[in-house]
Amino acid sequence: MNFSKIKVAGVICGLVLIQTLASCSKDDEPTGSPKKIVFKAEASAGVLVNMVVYGYDNNLTTVSRADVQTWTSPEITVPASANVATITANAMGTNAASTLKVKVYVDGVEKKENTSTGTALSATAQLNLQ
Repeated sequence: MNFSKIKVAGVICGLVLIQTLASCSKDDEPTGSPKKIVFKAEASAGVLVNMVVYGYDNNLTTVSRADVQTWTSPEITVPASANVATITANAMGTNAASTLKVKVYVDGVEKKENTSTGTALSATAQLNLQ
C-alpha cells in the first residue's frame, strides 16, 4: 500500500513539474534586437514607380504617386517583437520586358527581393523577422 501511495505521489509531482516547465514560454524571452530596415523599389528604364506600401506587421505606410524610377524608404527602426516586413509597389511598364523590383534591407544587408515583369507591374516582398 505504501508503495502505491509513493508511486501516485511521484506521478503527481512529475505532472506538476511538466506543467510548470510547459508554462514557461519562449514568448517571455526577447526574440532578438531592434532592426534597421530600408525598403526599395526599382523600375526598368522608362518606367516610373507609381504607388508603394511598406512597413512591418500592421504599421504600414502608403506612398501614392511616387513617380520615380527608383524609390527608397527612410530607414525605420523595427522593434524586436516585429514579425514581418513588407513592401508592395506598382507601376505601368512600357512593354512586356519592363520590370519592377522590390527589396528589403535589414541592417544594411539585402534580405529579400522580388521582381515583376510585363506592362502591369506589381511586386511584393515579405520578410519573416522572427
